[in-house]
Amino acid sequence: MTSSPAPSGFAQRLVRDWYAPALTALTASLVPLSWLFGALAALRRAQYRRGWRRVERLPVPVIVVGNITVGGSGKTPLAAALAEALRDRGRRPGLVSRGYGGRAHGPRPAEIDSDPAEVGDEPLILAATGLPVFVGRDRAAVGRALLAAHPECDVLVCDDGLQHYRLARDVEIAVVDQARGTGNGHLLPAGPLREPPVRLEAVDAVVRLVSGDASHTRDGDGRSTFITLVAQPWRNLVDPSRVAPAAPWNGPGVYALAGIAHPQRFFAALRAQGIVATERAFADHHPFTARDLALPGARVILMTQKDAVKCTRFADERCWFLPVRATVDPALVDLVLEKIGGS
Repeated sequence: MTSSPAPSGFAQRLVRDWYAPALTALTASLVPLSWLFGALAALRRAQYRRGWRRVERLPVPVIVVGNITVGGSGKTPLAAALAEALRDRGRRPGLVSRGYGGRAHGPRPAEIDSDPAEVGDEPLILAATGLPVFVGRDRAAVGRALLAAHPECDVLVCDDGLQHYRLARDVEIAVVDQARGTGNGHLLPAGPLREPPVRLEAVDAVVRLVSGDASHTRDGDGRSTFITLVAQPWRNLVDPSRVAPAAPWNGPGVYALAGIAHPQRFFAALRAQGIVATERAFADHHPFTARDLALPGARVILMTQKDAVKCTRFADERCWFLPVRATVDPALVDLVLEKIGGS
């Protein structure tokens, strides 16, 4: 039997209410704060637009893959897949990330064996592409550091940073989770929005994350398209060369852990594979420890790739992770190349 002990507390309740069909008592009480947040965000953006704050342009084109909501929408898989697609088209991309959840402040490289406590979890997924990855809070400084270390790079792909206006960008791509959309349509903290939905009209492309069986359309020129996350074979944390089918993983002793923004998406993917597991949801970017894997009677522990990178140092042979790969519309790659070709 599958159980799902979702984490309790104010933060979890707030996220749930953000995606309710209408304002709840909690989110309605926060609407005045969302007005203040919106005013401050609009003022900040206007300061950059009018030149009151300095915008830094790097010597190579910059592509920003971001969103207007809080939480996961497929940005990191899309940034990785887009960078790989650009490499396949003859460009030499580098990847820039905030490194959320890591302790690093100044620019530093993130490699496949870096400590996720230092560089964050998502940069290690980016590093699996084999492309240069640098992290840090100041994305302009991070971009400069990456180019100094890798002068061969001729384009930068920035994972997140749509609201980081200090860094000039040549292409803006907004990712939207089609299943959750923009929630209740309100700005933080009354809703999940960082910027109003009208912001989507200003970006160069809107990419919707859809499930494999959902209906979706593309416009043909890459400006309105979609991505799907395709599950790859399960891999063992101790020995990633070991792959396994999901069929035997049913019944007592099978656990599924997810410390991502939308853990139910992962759990639904497991159920679609016929896996019956006890589900444990954690907060996004949860700093996993060995204690989290001390599960009574566990014979199999399943997790996302994002969580797996934080468990490598203390995982055992019971632990498996599910890599996913984003499919990118070739028209989106064409659009990006057209826009950066004249930069």
